[in-house]
Amino acid sequence: MTTLNINGKSHKIDLPTDTPLLWALRDYVGLTGTKFGCGMSLCGACTIHLDGQPVRACVTPISAAVGKVIVTIEAIDQDAIGKKIQEAWLALGVPQCGYCQSGQIMAATALLKQKPDPTDADIDTAMSGNICRCGTYPRIRSAIKQAAGIKELKS
Repeated sequence: MTTLNINGKSHKIDLPTDTPLLWALRDYVGLTGTKFGCGMSLCGACTIHLDGQPVRACVTPISAAVGKVIVTIEAIDQDAIGKKIQEAWLALGVPQCGYCQSGQIMAATALLKQKPDPTDADIDTAMSGNICRCGTYPRIRSAIKQAAGIKELKS
């Protein structure tokens, strides 16, 4: 039995410790906002925060999360920056199909927590590896800038 701190609550997990955290979150705890995309840490759909750092839950074993704070999309609005990101996402109509959006929001929140005034290069670096098959990258960039309070120049 393993105890994990997920979204501020203690959860006892009765799974092998090499089980990917994604499956503990989705199938054992019932938090289905974190998505399975590729299973190889390539697409970013499964991005969560582990002690404030964005990590891919599909390749992170339960054992790596013991004693750490796990935050998923279900609780990101409890963070002031996460709430700003979600508000900007809605205001700018970022999602189309929405499948990648929880991972995108988690990555964007981590970025603004580390760099409150990101450059385009900072955004590109932080968001690389988070794939959006619908191609909403310009709106994702605009939403990050809006959440950061950066005014975009209109051409």
